[in-house]
Order: sequence, then C-alpha cells, then structure tokens
Amino acid sequence: MAALFKIERTIANETRKKKEATRDKKSRPIVRDFFAWCRAEQDLVLDDSPMDTAIGYALNQQKALERFLEDGRLPMTNNISERNLRKEAVGRKNWLFVGSEDGATANTTFISLIASCERHGIEPWRYLRDLFYLLPDWPKSRVLELAPAYFEQTLQQEEAKRRLDNKPLRRALLAFAR
Repeated sequence: MAALFKIERTIANETRKKKEATRDKKSRPIVRDFFAWCRAEQDLVLDDSPMDTAIGYALNQQKALERFLEDGRLPMTNNISERNLRKEAVGRKNWLFVGSEDGATANTTFISLIASCERHGIEPWRYLRDLFYLLPDWPKSRVLELAPAYFEQTLQQEEAKRRLDNKPLRRALLAFAR
C-alpha cells in the first residue's frame, strides 16, 4: 500500500492520461502481486480469523479495488467519500432527537445550506450570519440570489452592501471579531 500511495503522490497533479499510463506501468504490477498473494494465502490462514476476513473481502472486491487503474479521474481510495459520509452517519444518530417533523425539516435545510457553502468555498457561519440579515426584507422574486452558488456575486451588489451596512448588530459583531 505504501508503494501505491507513493506513486499516487507523484501523479497527483498530472492529466488523466498521464495518471492512467503511470498506473498501468507502476501500480498495476503491485496490485496484481497483491491479489496473487491473497489467493496464495487464502487457504493458509485460519477460517473466520481477521486475516481470513480481510483476504476474503479483498478478493470479493477485486474488480472494484482495481477500478482506479483504468480511469485516471478516480482516486486510488474512497477516503474522501468515506469522510463525507461519516458526517451523515454521525448526524443520523443525533438526528433521532430533532423533536418533530418540523425540526427535522429545519435540520435538513441547514445541513444542505452548510454543505452547499462548503462546496462553493464559502465559510458557512459568515454565510448564515449575512443571510439572516438580508433575508427578512429581501424581495421574494430574487431569493435565489441568496443561495450559496450566487452569494458572493450578490454581496458585490451595492444594494446588498447597503442592506448589510445598515444592520447595527452586524456592524457590532464584525467590530467585536476584529
């Protein structure tokens, strides 16, 4: 695994085709040898041992585990996906106690907004703070301008700047934060 991660670090900023060529030349032999080792060891390990479970999993998932070799767009691991799904798994346990259907709806709305902020490179607490100041008197026909995808553009408008500057509590919070 260390050898595969080392190869991945060297090609991290390469084009798709370059990644595919390097993986084919350098990573594929390592992966091939790993699965050959798994097949050789499979009958030698104790049944139902952790090693038996690991080898069985690797062999059952071989096609999926090798997929990164064929497509340079794919990362070698699914660590990013696992890390993002962990938020949902931890949240699911906590969300059992939101109190009501309305509470659950509010919770999912805020989670979606925060995730959208992260996707668009916006600091979520800054977004929510300014959103709550703008939203009460913002024209309903233009509410989409307040979505995270368009928020930075909206903040550049004179109207939005004026509305935010006219909020004394916001000014005080910003001054306090300095």
